[in-house]
Amino acid sequence: GSNLVSIVNASFAALAGILVQLPLPNHINEEKVLSEISIEKDDGFHPLNIGKLAMKGREPLFLPCTPKGCLELLSRSGISTKGKKAVVVGRSNIVGLPVSLLLLKADATVTVVHSHTHNPESIIREADIIIAAAGRAMMIKGSWIKPGAAVIDVGTNAVDDPSKKTGYRLVGDVHFAEASKVAGYITPVPGGVGPMTVAMLLKNTLEGAKRVIEK
Repeated sequence: GSNLVSIVNASFAALAGILVQLPLPNHINEEKVLSEISIEKDDGFHPLNIGKLAMKGREPLFLPCTPKGCLELLSRSGISTKGKKAVVVGRSNIVGLPVSLLLLKADATVTVVHSHTHNPESIIREADIIIAAAGRAMMIKGSWIKPGAAVIDVGTNAVDDPSKKTGYRLVGDVHFAEASKVAGYITPVPGGVGPMTVAMLLKNTLEGAKRVIEK
């Protein structure tokens, strides 16, 4: 894994960015691969970028695309984060952790709900902003959501659906039919966070290309 990344780093000097599709298979050392990628070509998951994201007053070269997309969705929808109660459901390295750090930087009051959290519904019910990234189909019910809250659903889960050619359909971590009656703003699955993630990837690539040109 790391040998391949070293070859890519060296062979494509003019390359603007390298994306590692996470999560990696178990036999590949994820930490080693991410550490080997040039920080100037990384898509936001290099340990140095995440470290800078976690520190006050420091700016990473790149932000991870999905978390960055979540904040962009809030911003473009005119939703202020300053002083708001934000609950992040899930604590993965891919979404939960970095999006909670971004929300902190955006002056939100952040709570992370995870598999060992007691009474998650009571915590979620207090949130002005909910970022659902637990990977559990429709776990967040409409009754868990404060009226008018902003809900960003990152989850992508396949559930059986015989009416579909594929035999399944994709749903989020939020019960959309229930939540959409209560929430002030909510993203659909599919068609919500996914396209924004792609847009942020393109934005990161453009920023990386500018750095290459400026050198």
